[in-house]
Amino acid sequence: MSSTVVIGAGIAGLTAAIRLREAGHQVTLMSKGIGGLQLSQGSIDVLGYAPDRVENPLEVIRKDPFEKGSEEGDHPYSVIGADAVREGVEYMAELCGPGLLVGDPEKNYVLPTAIGAMRPTCLAQPSMVNGQIENGKRYLIVGFKQLKDFYPEFVAGNLNRTKLEWDGGVDARALTLDFEVRPGEIDSSALVFARALENPVVMRNLAEMIRPHIEKGEVVGLPAVLGVNGDGIWERFQKLLGHPVFEIPLQPPSVPGMRLNQKLTHRVKDLRIRFMLGSEATGVKTDGKRVTHVLADTPGGGREVACDYVVLAGGGFESGALTMDSYGKVFERALDLPVTGGELPDLIHGDYWGDQQALFSVGVAVDADMKPLDRSGNVVYDNVRVVGGTIAGAMRWQEKSGEGIALGSMIRATDSILGGNR
Repeated sequence: MSSTVVIGAGIAGLTAAIRLREAGHQVTLMSKGIGGLQLSQGSIDVLGYAPDRVENPLEVIRKDPFEKGSEEGDHPYSVIGADAVREGVEYMAELCGPGLLVGDPEKNYVLPTAIGAMRPTCLAQPSMVNGQIENGKRYLIVGFKQLKDFYPEFVAGNLNRTKLEWDGGVDARALTLDFEVRPGEIDSSALVFARALENPVVMRNLAEMIRPHIEKGEVVGLPAVLGVNGDGIWERFQKLLGHPVFEIPLQPPSVPGMRLNQKLTHRVKDLRIRFMLGSEATGVKTDGKRVTHVLADTPGGGREVACDYVVLAGGGFESGALTMDSYGKVFERALDLPVTGGELPDLIHGDYWGDQQALFSVGVAVDADMKPLDRSGNVVYDNVRVVGGTIAGAMRWQEKSGEGIALGSMIRATDSILGGNR
């Protein structure tokens, strides 16, 4: 039985560990923290902008520059390919089930954000999709005096100013309720609201408070607080209210992101994957071009974990997997892999409102099997695979491509390890 160490517990690391374990590998999942899914919007972005807003993400990925790369260097999608992205997105949807993720990899939803902007995303939680922005749609955006992270007047005002490509717009109005979910607390978090609304009595009280304010034809938008645990809470609330309801994700920590993370981590535990939480990968032992052990800094001291394969899913700068020293040089911290663009002189420019910082396209170059490459294009380690945000070449936040890159590269990497042919 082959053994694999997966480094990182975000969407790429969790799904890679699960897929390899389902195929019979002995898997150790190593992470210094809880992973980035709980900071996400709780949906799956494949490609939102390229640079204009994208309606059919896989169709765009199949075209230039993704199929052939660009003069600045290959985008991850030019190496991963649309087929692997589709397979990865469908695998994630299957793991989570239709109670948590719905949609078509070929088509984006366009959903309201917590500031009333339009957000293209590929798969969304069922509790979000009634918010799909369409010409002539009418919204009632509901907020709470005790939830300071969501301002319904701001959301409704920006939605009303939204100009749609099809020469139309929407009509939105705001409602702020005094709804105390914990006695005496005047500044509750979204998580506190979400846990309180799992109580059927609290849910019923909220529905009865909102119902008299709804006008005919309106869709009710709430901050994403309709429960953390289990599927179906949104459906029950919508039935109580008697009107279409949708959730709007807030800034981290994200209740929808927690739902996805909880689903995947439960699967990790069910599969008896060894989960080393609070353990940071700090280096490797090698035998030629193969890694034999991953070195880890754990609460109990240093550890050496033997392995046949390594999947590096540590993320980018946001997770500390990539870091920059005082001389402007970028490093990959866990395995000390070569970083493309890590010594360019113009990684950061001074125009805050200008183009994206080149720094965010820096990372590790990979081949079609997700093996890491050095600056000459040679494979660094034959048994290492790099997935997700560590891969170079994408402006993931600007493009809204992070989850698509993570899941597509996960499919490529695990297929390569398992001997799959593509």
